[in-house]
Amino acid sequence: MAVPGSLRRQPASRGLVSHCTHHHIVVFLLTFFSYSLLHASRKTFSNVKVSISNQWTPSCLNSTAPELRPYELWNSSHLFASAEEATLFLGTLDTIFLFSYAVGLFVSGIVGDRVNLRWVLSFGMCSSALVKSWRGSAMTVFSFGTLTEWLHFYNKWFYCCLWVVNGLLQSTGWPCVVAVMGNWFGKAGRGFVFGLWSACASVGNILGAFLASCVLKYGYEYAFLVTASVQFAGGVIVFFGLLTSLKEVGLPELGADEDEANVEEDANRPLMGNDDVDDDDQNYSIQATDNDNQPKAIGFFQACCLPGVVLYSLAYACLKLVNYSFFFWLPFYLSSNFGWKEAEADQLSIWYDVGGIIGGTIQGLISDVLQKRAPVLAVSLLFAVGSLFGYSRSPNSKPINAVIMAITGFFIGGPSNMISSAISADLGRQDLVKGSSEALATVTGIVDGTGSIGAAIGQYLVSLIQEKLKWIWVFYFFILMTSSTILFISPLIVREIRLLLHERHLRTLAE
Repeated sequence: MAVPGSLRRQPASRGLVSHCTHHHIVVFLLTFFSYSLLHASRKTFSNVKVSISNQWTPSCLNSTAPELRPYELWNSSHLFASAEEATLFLGTLDTIFLFSYAVGLFVSGIVGDRVNLRWVLSFGMCSSALVKSWRGSAMTVFSFGTLTEWLHFYNKWFYCCLWVVNGLLQSTGWPCVVAVMGNWFGKAGRGFVFGLWSACASVGNILGAFLASCVLKYGYEYAFLVTASVQFAGGVIVFFGLLTSLKEVGLPELGADEDEANVEEDANRPLMGNDDVDDDDQNYSIQATDNDNQPKAIGFFQACCLPGVVLYSLAYACLKLVNYSFFFWLPFYLSSNFGWKEAEADQLSIWYDVGGIIGGTIQGLISDVLQKRAPVLAVSLLFAVGSLFGYSRSPNSKPINAVIMAITGFFIGGPSNMISSAISADLGRQDLVKGSSEALATVTGIVDGTGSIGAAIGQYLVSLIQEKLKWIWVFYFFILMTSSTILFISPLIVREIRLLLHERHLRTLAE
């Protein structure tokens, strides 16, 4: 008895290796480092908050300070009466950034499916770099920074507006890089490739911390200038060097050659496809396969109605809340709860990112072997609940804390990376959008935008819970959000487990 083509499984890496060229490697590296640079600039702001707070508050380091003349010049940058007020405003800027970033993701996804992805990504990188230079380089020779310094212009509302613009510009990054990766890498090995590639955010965090620490002694404005300059240069390289699709170099589109060999039959069929659709209708290209007509981009509400999009978006809102809370609050938690030095807490918190990188790669590989994503997520998130409970009771020991932290990052950061990258690509390549192949950036924007809204709300809730109920209740809140993630995707988990059992039954009969 012949096994149906949809039930045949090939090694996850076979289709990937057979199609991989040096163009694939270049695209992988360019998209990886472009988003790493965007994340590095975000991390820089977190690393220089203490210096900015000191700049914005009056200094009483010597008795002659009140006698400095002219008084208006020496005190023009003192926006707050105390460091506590300055810190609260910096936290407000974080929330402003996340909300504007979330709104921008919805818009950027739609734009990315209608405009050349290379143009959108390059514009976002270069423009964001200019905004950050304006914001952070008040005493440098860079044009925007020089202008603000000449005018002695320091204003809270001005900074808020710049941070709104920065969030909107930074939002162009993720939908575009995921769409480009989806254009070049099919289903074969996608979980492993995207799991490895999604480490770009963690690499960016490390890069941003390193660049800021190298020049912070010269002034916080130089930290912004360095990261902004590197990011701007990266945007120029992306504009001239990034290839957004296979057809730009004359390579066959994903799925174009699948009829030539049965072994390639499901190498590029999306995991989110409808199993009842005929095989002839399941293969299509992310970019236009019609030689004459460019397919119309899918609408926003059409994308929301695609199977799995709303469920994964809501699940990602809960999971990104937990993941980003670790990103923003972990060093502070280590310092306040265990009394460790700030520098030591910063170094130790890297282990959470390390766990996320390993988790995303391994879990992506497992999902490639199973050809199902939701069951892998479910198992990982169940272990995440246990790891969160264990980490909340971690002893005052740095080695033990680092181990439990890495395990927690493995089971939380790994699924978060999968949803935002590989699963978003799967959702954007469903059979229902075969007539509108320009859907990947829109779907990615919806998923990540919803996740960012959850993350923005979470930052306020974490600070509120910590202040009123202490840290143990913050971890209980994380456990609740992780459990909610499982709840939202439970229909998908049940469906995919049934498909796995059905396929296993059919293969048993075929033998």
